[in-house]
Amino acid sequence: MLHQACEGAALRGSRVISAEDILFLMRRDKKKLARLLKYLQFRDYKSNLLKTLEDEDVQQEPGAAAGGNQRRQRLAQDFLVWMDQTGELLPLIERQEVDPIKQERIERLERQTRSMDAAQYSEFCESRQLSFAKKASKFRDWLDCSSLELKPNSIAMEILSYLAYETVAQIVDLSLLVKQEMMVKNNPVTHVISASYIHYNTLTEVKRDPDSPEATPPSTPGSSHSLKPLLQGNGSVDGRVRQRKRKKSCPATVEPPSGVIQPCHIREAMRRYNYSHTITYRRSGMAFLTC
Repeated sequence: MLHQACEGAALRGSRVISAEDILFLMRRDKKKLARLLKYLQFRDYKSNLLKTLEDEDVQQEPGAAAGGNQRRQRLAQDFLVWMDQTGELLPLIERQEVDPIKQERIERLERQTRSMDAAQYSEFCESRQLSFAKKASKFRDWLDCSSLELKPNSIAMEILSYLAYETVAQIVDLSLLVKQEMMVKNNPVTHVISASYIHYNTLTEVKRDPDSPEATPPSTPGSSHSLKPLLQGNGSVDGRVRQRKRKKSCPATVEPPSGVIQPCHIREAMRRYNYSHTITYRRSGMAFLTC
């Protein structure tokens, strides 16, 4: 996405990658564009609040203050007015609808915090404050902006950090769906799950429970009674050795608690997303995951 924004900025003769280039790439997805516009509005409100707290005793003209504090909104609005030929994008600026995806995330977080104590909730709140914007220099290095012919400006970096944050949130949402499906037996969407993932999950369950019927070969009638006396002799040594080997191999095969997302869930979520969106973005060349 960053390289495509760089190409768009070069085509229009700009010296930097600005917010207009990213808005142009997201023009086809109105829901994601509406979230981005709401984020820019929030950034203006935050800047306005911080400036008010710093310059509490300084009197400013209302027009100048409004112009400086709403620069992100005005920049986006002016570009949408220039780009929108059908009148479908301008209503997104003033739309005040509840985002169902955001609402679902808030409800999920609320359910998670019900059983937390004070220490867990404090750690949970600190974790939620993490973002890519607080480490702007490291985030810029991670994007490898030095290899680009044109560099993104400050507002473009804010948008990119927001899109990266929302991308992680969407990966978590998709991974939770995959984990939920794997917990349900007789899954109705098993036919869309890759064979490698089914094999991996089945193999992990078999290793986790070596005494399960799937991992234990069928025994002949009366064999269990005939082997018990033998295990009391030299066979007990072999039993201890097998038990020690089993204990050593447990940490590698035992899964984390059921509420934890595993790497296999993330890989399967990315596989499904890429499979369903590759054809959609193939014509426009936009095969990326954002918000």
